[in-house]
Amino acid sequence: MTSAEPAQFREAVAAMNAADVRPEIELGPIRPPQRLAPFSYALGAEVRPGDADGQAPATGAETFGRLILLHDPDGAEAWDGVLRLVAYVQADLDVTEAVDPLLPEVAWSWLADALQARPDHFTALGGTVTTTTSVRYGDVSGPPRAHQLELRASWTATTPALCWVL
Repeated sequence: MTSAEPAQFREAVAAMNAADVRPEIELGPIRPPQRLAPFSYALGAEVRPGDADGQAPATGAETFGRLILLHDPDGAEAWDGVLRLVAYVQADLDVTEAVDPLLPEVAWSWLADALQARPDHFTALGGTVTTTTSVRYGDVSGPPRAHQLELRASWTATTPALCWVL
């Protein structure tokens, strides 16, 4: 980061980097998109398999994602503000989770409920939840069937104090 970056952006980046996350989550900076806004920053996250104490054996399930901060000092009409957050999460599921018809609604409610804990700090929430089942045929490595959930969301932060997001 440089002093040429707007103070509001620098404050938001600092807040993202200062966030406390659960011990099983590895978090670190990744290359952000370059053309979506004049200023951008991104964190990648990976959940290590196991329970919260890291004691359970690895299941092979993967969960990872990224959180991207976009800043346009002039604002963007579609954003309804100057700081936009874009989140992507992908998680492997077991078959019992994958066939639950309420899974998309539940996954979305987890995000919405977390944001609603600070309703004055965000606006313009939108996104999708997708569940997929992949069936492998022939000489393709991996399990015969794989189930995944993808959550894609974006919202406008009304404050650069973003540590409540993570």
